[in-house]
Parts: sequence; C-alpha cells; structure tokens
Amino acid sequence: MASISLRGQPIETCGSLPQIGESIPDFVLVDAKLCDRTLADYAGKKKIISIVPSLDTPVCAKSARRFNDFATDRDDFVMLVVSADLPFAQGRFCGKEKLKNVVTLSTMRSGDFARDYGVLMLDGPLAGLTARAVLVVDEHNKVLYSELPEDLTSEPDYSRAVAALQ
Repeated sequence: MASISLRGQPIETCGSLPQIGESIPDFVLVDAKLCDRTLADYAGKKKIISIVPSLDTPVCAKSARRFNDFATDRDDFVMLVVSADLPFAQGRFCGKEKLKNVVTLSTMRSGDFARDYGVLMLDGPLAGLTARAVLVVDEHNKVLYSELPEDLTSEPDYSRAVAALQ
C-alpha cells in the first residue's frame, strides 16, 4: 500500500505502482470509440502511461497538455492517458484542448486496472478513482520509469519521464 495525500491529507492506495524492471499487468480499458483496448493493442511500442484521477481537474488537464506537446511529431512511442472519465468526456476535453497526440483510455468498465496497477485510492474525497502516476514502459512492457507523486496536486516529473524513453 502506498501513502499519498491531497493537499496534505493522507490517502492510502490499494497497492504499489509497478517499479523499474517489472512487467506491467495486462489491462482492459475503453477507448474513444467505446472499444476495449489491451496491452496487445500497443505491442512493440514504447509507452508513456499517464494515469490521472480525472481530466476535469486543473493538474490532470495540464499534464495531458504537456504530454501531448511532448508527443508532437514523435512516432517512437504511444502516449496513453488513463482516467475514470467517460470516453465522451475525454473526447470533449481533447477536442476543446486540441490534443491530437494522446490516446485517452477510460477505466469505466472495470476497476481492475486501478487495483492491478496499485493506484486505486481507498479513502479520502476521491476514493474509488486512480491516483496520479506515470509509467514509461519499453516495447516488451518492462517499466523504465515509475512515478507516484506524493500529493495529488503535484505534477509529475515530465523531464525524467521523457528522459526514460531515450
């Protein structure tokens, strides 16, 4: 179990985020067309997986924009943004923000992703949602970088995540 916080108030998660060198678990998440997506859909590609509670919060929105900007004109990895938001809301957000370089995926059909990745918040005002986290994964689904910010209001370390791709 990991301890994080929301503006200094402690929150427990259900487990631990996968660490460097570990393989990430498979997942079933929902894309913008309401289709199930698994790791196999991104086989052979490096991945940055930005996990956020909801794109409808300032820090989550900012991180999606930052990762979208980084992914511009890059085809050496896929940028996945995972949240509990419905695909319709994710689509509106990406349309409004003009984000074309991220793939949004929703946890709407299953809580397995949040549990399997150790990011399910067990208590606090956002209990049931995912904690903010970033994973950088190689083409064999081995973790190259893993970050669970201590406070939900903190942005991830973009430069370290991006550097892990090299």
